[in-house]
Amino acid sequence: MSEDETTYELLVTGDDVVAYLSSAGLLDRVAATPGEVGVTEVTAGNMNRVFIARGPLGSLAVKQAPPWVQVVGPEWPVDPSRIRSEARTYERLAERVPDSIPAILAFDESRYVLVMEDLSDLDVLRDVLVAELAPGSAADAEGVATDSGAFAATAGIDFADLGAVVGRFVGELAASTSRRALGDEGHDALIELAANPELCRMTLDVVLDEPYRAHEHNHWHPALEERVRALYGDEDVAAAVAGVREVFETRHEALVHGDLHSGSVMLGRRDGAQTVKVFDPEFSFVGPIGLDLGLFWANLELAAIAASALGRHDVARERYSAVRACWDAFARSWGDDASLAAIEADAWRFAGVEQLRRAVGFSHAADIETLPEPARAEASARLFDAARYHLLTGEPTPSAPAAPVGSLADPAHPTDQHRPDQHRPE
Repeated sequence: MSEDETTYELLVTGDDVVAYLSSAGLLDRVAATPGEVGVTEVTAGNMNRVFIARGPLGSLAVKQAPPWVQVVGPEWPVDPSRIRSEARTYERLAERVPDSIPAILAFDESRYVLVMEDLSDLDVLRDVLVAELAPGSAADAEGVATDSGAFAATAGIDFADLGAVVGRFVGELAASTSRRALGDEGHDALIELAANPELCRMTLDVVLDEPYRAHEHNHWHPALEERVRALYGDEDVAAAVAGVREVFETRHEALVHGDLHSGSVMLGRRDGAQTVKVFDPEFSFVGPIGLDLGLFWANLELAAIAASALGRHDVARERYSAVRACWDAFARSWGDDASLAAIEADAWRFAGVEQLRRAVGFSHAADIETLPEPARAEASARLFDAARYHLLTGEPTPSAPAAPVGSLADPAHPTDQHRPDQHRPE
């Protein structure tokens, strides 16, 4: 499919965006006349194009889903209706955790466009984490980075707050969309409505298949050569991954974000307080609750591993502390103690597959890729080993990066309750 063959008009230039806002009756949110509007493309992710329109009256973000993966082009076609899943998830979240998502102003289903709050005063979490470890950005005596991006340079991250916001986000979304909350009929209807087969297939391929066999997409640090050769023949890992695939494909527990990593969170300061926003839920579907927790924990841990590999152990401890804060906030919002151990075990296994794909699969994480040698080699090996441990055990590593937490579930629950066949949420 070429650009000329699309069935709807794509936003390509700034003029296109201004014309769209005019036709949609949204221009007055930005300016009185089209000539006063400036447009900047800020596309950063793999899937969609994003523009910021600014004028004397305000600013807006305009996001459009093309009928392909935008970072690749027409050679990789994808149904643009994926953005409908994002819009529905935002609608659900606006009822429960409006402060942790961007405000949505309009959704155009015919042109696959979302118009939302401009978050450009905030920073992508991954960018802040990477910048904090960059040369010349060493933390000062109080632990605040001095030259590491707009947010980190002025305040640093409150990791307890970060973890709590994301944990509550996951918990409130799950609690409001579970079978327990909606009843059988409502839950079954949501499963059908929120079906997202193309992007679920992408997750199955990129996260739960390709990293475990020889594939042209895979690449890794040379320090992992022996580990990767062993991985392709590792029967224990193969069995564990098959179990995670089954959970992903069959466990219709609640609506999930589906792609909740450190590139899907923005943060900064507004009115003197830390602000955290979770965005891009285009991979959302009704699936296993542990998925979102695991993806987020995986990215926190790899960021902690990166800091620890540079000898920044205090920074590593701070980063990893957000895992505990996330779990505690999730548990309070979810409210079903009987299912917590099983959700935690699922989460750590999903953390394992997320980390393995970041170590040896198609899409690596800048946290580790930007490290100097030999820290990058060390961090890559530690990431691989932590990932394999999570995948096989469904537990945190016995000595997490500078900050072991042990079991995150209620201490009253014995370790054997981490078995995946126990306490399944409905």
